[in-house]
Amino acid sequence: MNENFYIQIFEGKQVRIVWDAEKEKYYFAVADIVQVANRYS
Repeated sequence: MNENFYIQIFEGKQVRIVWDAEKEKYYFAVADIVQVANRYS
């Protein structure tokens, strides 16, 4: 599997992202998404 790791900034928070070129899909760290979502609750 060929993977590329990234850290993106969304609303001031870091979100870890992995691109799987073989499957042509992005994967996101659930903990990071929950942290961003909790900011709005």
